[in-house]
Amino acid sequence: MPKYLVEACYTAEGFKNLQKDRAEGRVAAIKTALQSVGGKLETVYWTLGERDVVLIADCPDVTAIAAISAAAIASGMVRTKTTQLLTPAEVDEALQKAVKYRAPGQ
Repeated sequence: MPKYLVEACYTAEGFKNLQKDRAEGRVAAIKTALQSVGGKLETVYWTLGERDVVLIADCPDVTAIAAISAAAIASGMVRTKTTQLLTPAEVDEALQKAVKYRAPGQ
């Protein structure tokens, strides 16, 4: 199952609600959301810096993780950035593919 890195920033209202819900409440909500689309939470961390929280999740496909991202963003409480993660085997497989590419100006 593909893995995704999700980075999130809370809005001011979202952060106030995090204080009410607490981190454990958010983890439970994230797990429920992922399970509802056939996914699974691997790990979640709150951070200091540019992002407020990062998580790694397994999801069956890109539309499943996009649905969760859309629901979170639509709440108005958080902004997200999602990146699909590749295993070493997937990178090696990609590197073996023949690609007909011409660089600009060549």
